[in-house]
Amino acid sequence: MFERLGVGHLTELTAGEAVLGFLTPLFVMAAFVVLQMILPGRRVTGYVVDAATGQPRSYRLNGLLVFAAAQLLWWFELTGMPRDWFYRSSLYAVAGGTVLAAILTAIAVFTQPEGEVKNRLLALWFGRASEMQFFNGRLDLKMYFYVVGGTMLSLNAWSGAVWHHDNIGDLNPGVFAFAAFVTFYVFDYFIFERTMLYTYDIIHERLGFKLFWGGLFVYGWVFIIPMWGLAAHPDPGLSGGWRMLWLIGAPALYAAGWVITRGASLQKYTFKRWPDRTFLGVFAPQVIEAGDRKILCSGFWGAARHFNYMGEWCFGLAIALVWGHFDILWAWVYFVYVIALFLLRQSQDDRHCAVKYGPEKWAEYRQRVPYRIVPGIY
Repeated sequence: MFERLGVGHLTELTAGEAVLGFLTPLFVMAAFVVLQMILPGRRVTGYVVDAATGQPRSYRLNGLLVFAAAQLLWWFELTGMPRDWFYRSSLYAVAGGTVLAAILTAIAVFTQPEGEVKNRLLALWFGRASEMQFFNGRLDLKMYFYVVGGTMLSLNAWSGAVWHHDNIGDLNPGVFAFAAFVTFYVFDYFIFERTMLYTYDIIHERLGFKLFWGGLFVYGWVFIIPMWGLAAHPDPGLSGGWRMLWLIGAPALYAAGWVITRGASLQKYTFKRWPDRTFLGVFAPQVIEAGDRKILCSGFWGAARHFNYMGEWCFGLAIALVWGHFDILWAWVYFVYVIALFLLRQSQDDRHCAVKYGPEKWAEYRQRVPYRIVPGIY
């Protein structure tokens, strides 16, 4: 079956290597706890209010340092692990990570008081607690998920690029461009780590299997899924203008996605912290008053209600195109996933905002900003 799917090369481990691959996520998670604890960090306040104190929660952030340290450890093989190991052990690591996520979820859920969700299976999926911090607040679980997931996404992608380099004669530049894309995506996140404290996941998600598995292992390991089916393929053989369009067009589309997503996130972050500040000296905040709350409806947030998701769609399309193998379905898996994910997320966010701001004010915003994600289309 794996051969027919084009991923047979990911099943070529010995029995001992398979066990080690299964346990790799456990070792990785432990290593990241150590790195986060020993590396210096800065204390910042977020958007979420601590129910116990009535004050905004405090977070200790050092994601960029952890990311840099992990990159150095991996690139120079300071742990003794070969650079292609993460890629070669991908399928076994996903299996081990899924089991580990299930165990950790059960502990996180069933050690908490029963909440609104009474069904135990639904509680396992969605979670009960919204926040968990350990070691006197030095480690916040949600931010830890981002650090582990993001860094491993980059390392897994480069591990696949190393395997491609060592095993395929006619190298495909798209493989290395893909690794560079996801590494820039993660590096950019760590540069603007504080803005993540104002995102949907941090504010609204609870700590269930959905977040444990998704934040750690889907994000960290499964998001390189196009690599699984395409690292074994050589250069697609495009030539002339088509080759230039491929090698320039995919990065240009990726850059456009970054401008949209990062711009929208920074504008919202600026508005949350300094409501009267003009963003980038260009976008003056225009708002709809909803009691003691305000709905931003200018700049990026006047183009579409979830314009940042369009940036994610641009990322996904660039990742589908960067391989140059447009006829291989593996190239399109991530793009299909992000389309579905953000269609669902947009619907959930709309329902939440209707409750948060009131149905009348949210209807006013929808009338003022009629498009959901893509201006003029959807």
